[in-house]
Amino acid sequence: MAVLVAAWAQAEDEMKYHRNEGTVFGTYYNIRYKADEDLLDSIQAALSAFDNSLSMFNPSSTLSAINANRNTTTDAAFEAMFAEAARVYTLSGGAFDVTVAPFVNYWGFGRVQKTDRSQDDLRVQTDIEAMRAFVGFDKVQLIDHKVVKQDPRVQIDGGAVAKGQACDMIAAMLRRQGCKNYLVEIGGEVVAHGINDKGSPWHVGITKPSLNNEGAEDELQEILDVTDICMATSGNYRNYYYADGERRSHTIDPRTGYLVQHSLLSATVVSTSCMRADALATACMVMGANEALQMVESTDDAACYLIVAVKNRLAVMRSANWDEMMAQQTKNSKK
Repeated sequence: MAVLVAAWAQAEDEMKYHRNEGTVFGTYYNIRYKADEDLLDSIQAALSAFDNSLSMFNPSSTLSAINANRNTTTDAAFEAMFAEAARVYTLSGGAFDVTVAPFVNYWGFGRVQKTDRSQDDLRVQTDIEAMRAFVGFDKVQLIDHKVVKQDPRVQIDGGAVAKGQACDMIAAMLRRQGCKNYLVEIGGEVVAHGINDKGSPWHVGITKPSLNNEGAEDELQEILDVTDICMATSGNYRNYYYADGERRSHTIDPRTGYLVQHSLLSATVVSTSCMRADALATACMVMGANEALQMVESTDDAACYLIVAVKNRLAVMRSANWDEMMAQQTKNSKK
């Protein structure tokens, strides 16, 4: 995942830049911004509003009510997520699918504990085939602020875009408060604008994955100087377990129901919103490097930076428009 590397060196007598940090959605947030006053209360209110809409772990949320098939009217945050999910589902040919939760649970990466199931087990094939009846974004519609399911067992999980969408919501709140210089990071997803307290672009790093199956290393693959960016990173090197001597990462192909097995270790995407970047990064990890490049290069509002394993080394693959988009995103603007 992307990590924040900007230094915090605000003088004690300079109160224009503020820093708020904490935990949310099972991860951390780190928010820095220039404002006349500390906006922690507004930040927490925005995070609470997001939780009340899209959390699968909040039984009172809009999403939980929909998954429980209660008569529920959707809200703006849910509808924004649903629209983006539909867009990327189509763009990725189904590689991104917010109804994938039953497969995630089946393989031990959801609320169910890890499993020793073998992908070659005939019973597994039978189980997955049965689950296809209620997995697939084509089995849900949003009509007049209501979610309509073909099968009541369909479950929607916005987790693949949650951090990105929350970053967008916090950034929007900061702009409404008059902030022009800010950086919002939630679990490695980033929205940045303007400059830092040193008068320089914000510094954001892309973590270097490990080749030894032990997660991410401390060093960075690359450091970006940015003043206007929405960026998300997805990787298969953090959430994994071992079963039968096999390393199993959390990336599951919703089109097949099986764990993905390819050389792509990390996908970083920049786009016009962090939610879109988050969804596209997830799709990239499902698709693999070559298919991911084709997908990203088919759209004019995103670029990607992929890290792949080639024998015993790491290699980087960039979409054809990566350098151009980064030049646009990192233009030093002091608006």
